[in-house]
Amino acid sequence: MTPDFGPDIAARSRNARSPFRRAALGLLRLFGWRSRLVWPPEPKGVIIVYPHTSNWDFIVGVLFRIGNGLPANWIGKREMFRGPIGRWFERIGGIPLDRRRTQGFIPALLEEYRRREWMWVAIAPEGTRSHADHLKSGFYQLALGADVPIGLGYIDYGTRTVGIDTYLRMTGDKTRDMERLEEFYAGKRGRRPGAAGRLRLR
Repeated sequence: MTPDFGPDIAARSRNARSPFRRAALGLLRLFGWRSRLVWPPEPKGVIIVYPHTSNWDFIVGVLFRIGNGLPANWIGKREMFRGPIGRWFERIGGIPLDRRRTQGFIPALLEEYRRREWMWVAIAPEGTRSHADHLKSGFYQLALGADVPIGLGYIDYGTRTVGIDTYLRMTGDKTRDMERLEEFYAGKRGRRPGAAGRLRLR
């Protein structure tokens, strides 16, 4: 498992400023992006990033994470974590996922939630940049299993805004919970709008 961003790191990160953070936010502005972050209200939670329709989302998301100093882990496909760049991804919180062997992955993360004092994990719930008929349920299992809120992350190409400014707790009623997500994400547009997945669970 990747670095444990404890509560001390989280507290320092919230107000710290560094050349790396200034550079990351500067690059976002250079590319025409605005950044919005409401700091997590609790020490543990899940962040979903929707819609995810382009490889550019990853670049914008990493700049957002570094620029705001948010000590969060994130899940990416295993193929990303090869060589020196892969080691750097792990240092900034990346967790590799072998999509051919997902059994046991969620229970392992739930154990980390129980063990750690601070843990926020970012997930792209569509699991693909192509259109999906439903979301992967891992984020929902984590939120309910660890009893933590979900931060609603977005990369909106319509307004050129990347952010996390709303947090919700899931109720266990899938239909109602997905309706709440639909209400929030209505109008937020991916780089390829037609590729955005449907906000529903099986």
